Amino acid sequence: MVDDRNTLKKMAGEKAVEYIESGMVVGLGFGSTVIHSFRLIGELIRRGELEGIQAIPTADLIADEARRAGIPLTSLEEHPRIDVTIDGADEVDPELNLIKGGGGALLREKIVAQATTLNIIVVDEQKFSPVLGTNYDLPIEIVPFGWRPLEEYLRSIGAEPQLRTKADGKSFVTDSGNFILDCHFGTIDDPYALSAELKSRAGIVEHGLFLDLASEVIIAAGDGIRSLKRN
Repeated sequence: MVDDRNTLKKMAGEKAVEYIESGMVVGLGFGSTVIHSFRLIGELIRRGELEGIQAIPTADLIADEARRAGIPLTSLEEHPRIDVTIDGADEVDPELNLIKGGGGALLREKIVAQATTLNIIVVDEQKFSPVLGTNYDLPIEIVPFGWRPLEEYLRSIGAEPQLRTKADGKSFVTDSGNFILDCHFGTIDDPYALSAELKSRAGIVEHGLFLDLASEVIIAAGDGIRSLKRN
């Protein structure tokens, strides 16, 4: 039995690296669990056990972390198809659908996920829920222009939106120059219908519902690692 949450995150993050082989293009997602994957990939590169790795980060912060770990970087312009992406999630349901965006990188994370052959999600057991929205609000990335009408629209479809701010009280701005509204919907019984609704509204750049994108979810629990694969 493992009780320390950081140990659980390390176990899950390192397990995902087993899917990485020399010569691969690797997507690097966002999250405190994924950082353990980066560190191990960097160590394997230094030891000569992984060669020819090129990585595509989903955020400027992740690019900095990857450089510190010694992982060579590339771009989607040079490599429009990614072999494996390792990413985290804020919430996972039994169908392996996800809520993401707690770190503010959801737009780039979804672009990378859709360009990836094998998406590996690494989480600890506290991120697993019976229904999306049980424990986490839905981040929605929006253009700054006209964000108030978007806030009103989201209220009209049942959300309680909150503009994300930084510690200094200023609006949080994504790497792509957008705002984020963290929206409390409660449990999301039909995420596909909500996804379609949100996509129809001008000004919404992207939302944090990642549906049918995870190939496998690696969950670190107190009794060890378990893996759930999409059928």
